[in-house]
Amino acid sequence: MVFSSIVFLFYFFPLLLIVYFLIGKRYKNVTLLLFSIVFYSWGAPRFIFVILGTTLLDFFLVKWMSSITIEWKRRIALTISICVNLGLLFYFKYSNFFIENVNLALEDIGIQGVLWTKLILPIGISFYTFETLTYVIDVYRRVHKPLTNFWDYQLYIILFPKLIAGPIIRYHEIADQIKDRKDNENVDMRITGLFRFVLGLSKKVLIANVLGAQADAVFAMNYNEISVFTAWIGILTYTFQIYFDFSGYSDMALGIGKMLGFKFPENFNNPYVSGSITEFWRRWHISLGNWMRNYLYIPLGGNKVKSKSRLYFNLWFVFLASGLWHGASWSFVLWGAYHGIFLILERVGLNKFYLFIGRIPSMILTFFFVIIGWVFFRIEKLDDAFLYIQKMFEFGVHPTSITIEKEVFVIFILAFLFAFFTVFKIGQKIQDKVYADKHSFSLYVCFAPFVIILFMLSVASITASGFNPFIYFRF
Repeated sequence: MVFSSIVFLFYFFPLLLIVYFLIGKRYKNVTLLLFSIVFYSWGAPRFIFVILGTTLLDFFLVKWMSSITIEWKRRIALTISICVNLGLLFYFKYSNFFIENVNLALEDIGIQGVLWTKLILPIGISFYTFETLTYVIDVYRRVHKPLTNFWDYQLYIILFPKLIAGPIIRYHEIADQIKDRKDNENVDMRITGLFRFVLGLSKKVLIANVLGAQADAVFAMNYNEISVFTAWIGILTYTFQIYFDFSGYSDMALGIGKMLGFKFPENFNNPYVSGSITEFWRRWHISLGNWMRNYLYIPLGGNKVKSKSRLYFNLWFVFLASGLWHGASWSFVLWGAYHGIFLILERVGLNKFYLFIGRIPSMILTFFFVIIGWVFFRIEKLDDAFLYIQKMFEFGVHPTSITIEKEVFVIFILAFLFAFFTVFKIGQKIQDKVYADKHSFSLYVCFAPFVIILFMLSVASITASGFNPFIYFRF
């Protein structure tokens, strides 16, 4: 089940809200947990038992770890939990990739490959694995005490707004809200949450879906026969599709959370206005960047290492891991390494060049670098990805081109304007006002017609089109 579906919009979520607001405070968490189980089971009924089983083990393991004072025993408990959770992630997500590469190597030396039944990837496994890791690590570091109620911990892991695609919420950021949400349960949070949800829904349905259909049409073509124009249309529409798809879904998650009394951390902050790749990663998928920094980069030594070579290795390794986290293929690994190399180059001296050319030119250059990176993210086979990049710069050759419909052109212009809306201070002020947690009554009245119109347009688009993908499901 996805947020941008008729089942969710008119059946699941309205029923949840009715039950949640009518039921007593004592049963609110149980209600959310039951609905979250149904939400996940709707699309992956078999894998719900994997989540329930690992959370059961983690809860009691971490509770035991927190109660003991002998350091080596605490480390054993930490190690067991990390191995179990990462083991499940590697088994489901990377086994196919590993066996495929082993078989290729064996075939090269004339040995028969390993027989293997391909595994189906559980929905959202990367997200909830990282959250289980934050729980055990935060408790081990004594950042926060463990939850005493098993069902509260179960809710932290499986809470449906952020279960499938984040944001990745670190345990200490939400632990107190699991126990008590009275500060967030008010009319302002519910209304602004509804506004945020509808804005996210319209970004996903009215922008991302339209551009996604165009991008899919291009990437389904024979790359040997496409023109420069077609290649750029394909990657530019995908560039905006992935942003409005994922940021729209994050907006919906934050909006749902606010309506239920939760305050989740922001996950996007206008990444395409970045003046460097370093800044891009402070604005894109913020929760993943924070996780990688706190649980991988800093434990590796972070910036406090003795040599620059080790610092550069840490940066590169973290982004290599980030690429592999997104998917089990060499294209994702290369995408992560590509971004890691730019972070190193910016430390070495590229940032000085950015300062020299100014903010706008550096923003355009960074956007160009990001676009090239998205080719590897979108195309799974490396040979095809390099061929596609070649076609993007094969000027003077005019093979098969593609016709752009007027609707796609209009939506593309809107996507461009909204993506770079905050380049100017007035745009940032408007966004801050729209995304605020509280408004005056008159402003609510002004916003209401726009929200209603966007919701109606989104529903009309969903019912009229069968094209409603969600990119980050695969992660």
